[in-house]
Amino acid sequence: MLIGTILRNKGSAVTTVAPVATVRELLGKLADHNIGAVVVSTDGTTIQGIVSERDVVRRLHDRGPEILDAPVSSIMTTEVRTAGPGDNVDELRRTMTTHRFRHMPVVENGRLVGIVSIGDVVKSAIEELETEKASLVDYLHR
Repeated sequence: MLIGTILRNKGSAVTTVAPVATVRELLGKLADHNIGAVVVSTDGTTIQGIVSERDVVRRLHDRGPEILDAPVSSIMTTEVRTAGPGDNVDELRRTMTTHRFRHMPVVENGRLVGIVSIGDVVKSAIEELETEKASLVDYLHR
């Protein structure tokens, strides 16, 4: 299965936050959209970084509550791995597992076109297994 297939099923909407937004504003976006990570972008199409709930919790532990009024740029990950719509989901799953992250922006022609979470990847694997099972059951009943 290709990453583009996941995006077609879930949609390509990506919540972004500006690097100058506060961590408090970031938390509002995470809560409002019920998501675990946000792409950091000044224009909604280029990627300056990514920031997750996990980043906030770690910095809150390290620096205390004053981090809430700091800019998102102070806690974001700047070396962001990305995937393309034509990339294979199995490879994405291995990459996410090996490098221990849960969200990967999808980029096409240098523009942000979606984001895929580990939940999306697991859901696609389950759907593939269910389809395969149905095919095998159908084959056995012929």
